[in-house]
Amino acid sequence: MGASQGRAIRSEIGQVSGVQRTPNSPPGNLYASRSARNRPDGTAGTGRLRRLASEGRLAQAAADARGYDRQQLTSAAYELVWPLVFNRLTRRLEQQRGHAACAAGVAELADECLDRFHDDVEAVVEDLLVHARKPIQNLDAWVTTRLGAATVNAHRRRRGVRGALQRPRLPVWLIDELGDDRWLRTLATNILVWVGVTDTAGAEVWPLDSWAQERAGILGDWPGSDRITVEREITQVLRAMQVRPSWYESFVERPLGTKRAPVAPMVANVYGEPANPLVLGAPDDPVEAELVRLAQAAVRAIGLRVTAGEEAGPTVVEVIGTVFGGLSTGTLDRAPHGAHDPLEGVSGALADQRRVERIVRTVQSIIDEHPGTDAG
Repeated sequence: MGASQGRAIRSEIGQVSGVQRTPNSPPGNLYASRSARNRPDGTAGTGRLRRLASEGRLAQAAADARGYDRQQLTSAAYELVWPLVFNRLTRRLEQQRGHAACAAGVAELADECLDRFHDDVEAVVEDLLVHARKPIQNLDAWVTTRLGAATVNAHRRRRGVRGALQRPRLPVWLIDELGDDRWLRTLATNILVWVGVTDTAGAEVWPLDSWAQERAGILGDWPGSDRITVEREITQVLRAMQVRPSWYESFVERPLGTKRAPVAPMVANVYGEPANPLVLGAPDDPVEAELVRLAQAAVRAIGLRVTAGEEAGPTVVEVIGTVFGGLSTGTLDRAPHGAHDPLEGVSGALADQRRVERIVRTVQSIIDEHPGTDAG
C-alpha cells in the first residue's frame, strides 16, 4: 500500500477502500468517509465512543456490537487513534530512521513506512476496543499512554505468526559459537529481527547497506565496512546458527521464507514497455524463422538472375555470400558467446567447390519446381 494511493477509508479492522469527496461536502478523514459517519441512525462519530469510554462501557459495547454498529465503533476508534499514533509514535520513529520526508505527514510516508503506520493504528484500535473497561475521562491521554504497549505486543504477535522469535535474543550456545565478537553478536540479533518483519531489501535478501553502516558505527572501521564484508559475515553467522539445524529451520529459515520474494526491477524501454518481453515458443524459433526468410530471399534473387541469362554457379556463390554473409539477428537477444552463430559456416561452404555444386543443384531444383520470382 503506497502513500500515492491517496486517502483511504478503513471502516472496519483490515478493510480499506478509496474515499471520494463530493464538492461542498464535509471532508472525510484517513479512515472514515463523510458518508460513513452520517448514516440516518446518528450513532457514528467519536462522540458516542468518548461517552461509552467515560461510562466504562466501551469494551463491552464493542464486544456486543455486530454489523453496522461494530463498524461505526471501529470507524470512530480509527478517527480518534490515527492522529495520536502518527504524532506521538510514527513521527518520532521515522525521525530516528532518518526518514525526514516520512516524518512530515501521513501523506508523505513511503510504502513500507505507511504499512507500519497502518499496522500500529490497527493495533492501538484493537487495544482500545478491548481494554477500555473502566471509566476514562480523558480518552486521548489514556490512548497515548498505551501506544507503546499496544504496538509492541501487536508486533510480537505478528512475529509469532510468522514463526520468528517474539523477543529476538541470542541463546547461550550461539554466543559461544560466535565468540567474543560484539559485531557478530549484533549481526546475529539483526538477522533474528529481520526474518520476523515484513520489510524487504529490494532485490536482495538482507539489508546489506544498512548493516554496513551499523558495522562502521560499532567498529569504527568505515573503509572496511562494505557490502562484501557484511555479506561474508552474514554467511559466517548463519553457519554458526546451523550448528542447531532444528533451531535454525524454526527461527530463521521458516520465517525468512514468509517474506515476499525479492524481485528484480523490470527493464523498460523509453516508452515504459518491457525491453525483453517473454517470447512464446522454443528458444531457437527466431533463428529458424530468420534462416527461412533469408533462404527465400536468396532463391528469389538467384531465380531472377538465372532467368535473365546469368550463369548459375557464380550467381549462387555471390547471392548466398551476400545474403548469408551478415550478422544473424536471431541471436541478438542472447548473451555474447552464449549461442552458436548459425551463419558462421557460410564462408567455408562457398570455398568448397563440391559443396557449391551441391548448393547450385539444390537451388536449381527449387527454381524448377517454383517458376517465377516467388520461389520458396
